[in-house]
Amino acid sequence: MGFRLPRDLHDIHAILSGAGYGCHLVGGAVRSLVLGRKPKDWDLATDAGPEEVRRLFRRVIPTGIRHGTVTILFRGSTYEITTYRIEKGYSDGRRPDAVEYTPSLEEDLKRRDFTINAMAVEIGSGELVDPQGGRLDCARGIVRAIGNPEERFREDGLRLLRAVRFAVTLDFSIEPETSGAMKSCADGILRISPERIQMELEEILRARTPSRAFSLMAETGLLERILPELSAGVGVTQKGRHRFDVFTHSIMACDGIRAPDPGLRLAALFHDIGKPFVASRDEEGVRIFHGHEEKSAELASAILGRLRFPSGTIKRVVHLVREHMFSYDPSWTDAAVRRFLIRVGEENWEDLFLLRLADGYACRGEWPDPRSLDGFRGRILKVLAEKDALSLKSLKIGGRDLTALCDIPPGPAMGRVLEFLLEAVVDDPALNEKETLAEMARRYYKSRLSPS
Repeated sequence: MGFRLPRDLHDIHAILSGAGYGCHLVGGAVRSLVLGRKPKDWDLATDAGPEEVRRLFRRVIPTGIRHGTVTILFRGSTYEITTYRIEKGYSDGRRPDAVEYTPSLEEDLKRRDFTINAMAVEIGSGELVDPQGGRLDCARGIVRAIGNPEERFREDGLRLLRAVRFAVTLDFSIEPETSGAMKSCADGILRISPERIQMELEEILRARTPSRAFSLMAETGLLERILPELSAGVGVTQKGRHRFDVFTHSIMACDGIRAPDPGLRLAALFHDIGKPFVASRDEEGVRIFHGHEEKSAELASAILGRLRFPSGTIKRVVHLVREHMFSYDPSWTDAAVRRFLIRVGEENWEDLFLLRLADGYACRGEWPDPRSLDGFRGRILKVLAEKDALSLKSLKIGGRDLTALCDIPPGPAMGRVLEFLLEAVVDDPALNEKETLAEMARRYYKSRLSPS
């Protein structure tokens, strides 16, 4: 008995078969069906050429027509459909130099990267087509390259990182010959664009245990080529309660972020990345890492910029890394709690708490008591509930008011006045009244900043 497929796929198949063409489901959807999981999308392959597909369907986008791929818009959904093809030559180590269409599905499947991605389902019957043994490798939990693994990796260096990604997201192992070829072909990753590497890393960071991926990258030589700063932590021991070197601690902290949040997991991965670069010894010869949070933030910014991460992600990660060494004492005043929130941002304190717990877990592989932060959390929630001023926006006076009421012109001096007012209100929220602030602004500007 074959797989049951959605009605839309059968209707697309009927249109193609009515014109004398075959149509198969291919790619990740087939792998998901074999593994008993729900497919995320549906990619198709056919012996019809792209122009025939465009003729048969009313709404078609030529997304990759140069390589035989178009996208069908069908009943409100999109379906990528590619003509069976043979690829020839990979002079740039990434894309084929030439594509030749073929009537043979088996030839098309042979060009793919791994056996688990080289299966197809005949849509009419729902029967599996598996010439490379992908179903057995799925059952065994193995990522295996098709044919000669070195040839596959030399054709496209991105396959090196894809092997790691499939292993960690599917919880598979990499077959030994394939893993060995990854080591000998690791330089191929240097020919891949930063944007594509970034995309693979983001998928890895959504996995249940991303540490496995970074361990595999270290074993195969990919880590030192993609993230040499992280690789530098291998073997760098730490004092005190730490059981692990900096590298192992970092990747375990990444696991310690339970939610599949790539940005927060990047912060965990990079929070101590600066340690090998600031390491020194104290009087007793113990290795110490003074100022590592600043160096880690600097390196995180450089790495994420190099890999073309969005500016918003870079800003968030760098800020969390820089602030991850925060401390709290119950003797703090409410004003001190407010200053903490101003420094780290109201939107970031919960992420910093999660990062602290992940950091603690990664010290010994044991979860710290989450109640250790309850006192600080309660203080923060109290301050937030009181809706005291925590930013310039929350002051009951603004720049236009300062000009109209106090004759303070726009410019750097006005900015200093506003900062002065915020600092005063942080100490005493009762001062946050328009008339009071205006009088304070006049006095401060006249005594400290007025040119006259």
